[in-house]
Amino acid sequence: MLQSHQDAYGHAMLDYLNGVGGLEIVERDDGYISGSGGPELYFLEYKDWQLFEQRAMEYVCGRVLDIGCGPGRHSLYLQGLGLDVTGIDISPLAIEVSIARGVKDTRVMSITKVSRKMGTYDTILMMGNNFGLFSNKKRAGWMLRRFYAMTPAESRIIAQSLDPHQTNDQDHIAYHAINISNGRMAGQVRIRVRYKTYITPWFDYLLVSTEEMAEILHGTGWQMQEILGIGGGNYIAVIGKVKV
Repeated sequence: MLQSHQDAYGHAMLDYLNGVGGLEIVERDDGYISGSGGPELYFLEYKDWQLFEQRAMEYVCGRVLDIGCGPGRHSLYLQGLGLDVTGIDISPLAIEVSIARGVKDTRVMSITKVSRKMGTYDTILMMGNNFGLFSNKKRAGWMLRRFYAMTPAESRIIAQSLDPHQTNDQDHIAYHAINISNGRMAGQVRIRVRYKTYITPWFDYLLVSTEEMAEILHGTGWQMQEILGIGGGNYIAVIGKVKV
């Protein structure tokens, strides 16, 4: 569990809920720094979502596990449709915000703690580029097989990612080359998040192309069924179980 001084993301979300502004910074391990999209993105109502996000919700059914739920915008929307949703996040303050906003079932939990002990789920949601929470190819395979064991036959994973190869930024291209030379995937970024005086520990976050995602899924019991919204490299994959 993140300590308060490490929960930069959570403090940004809590401040925004309370009407306080601030800039969340993402720092990469090569020194590259960028601002996040802003906390307001995590609080958008359904009518303000991008079209491919709205379309993705049409594939959600049954009992839902929202991984990296943050302040709960997807959980709240699906909950409003009458679905049974469990939202999890490693940020205690993000979970505090989601509870304050009305998400009924929440847990402070890392993706690595997800298991059959939680019961079965019909849809596993990984929005907001949260396919990246797998961190690396090996852990992705391990977790996907775990997801397979805790889901019925017709279950789906709905996962958002960003194709790291669709860039002309020379800093990113150089970083990808260093990753590959070190035996990592090009889009396996090592980052930390900063907000005011709060700083998260360093962690790996995995960005993949649709082809790389398909390669990761191979042999795990899952396969891509549909791709939504690939413009600009940002997309959502609808992933189903392999028919056997």
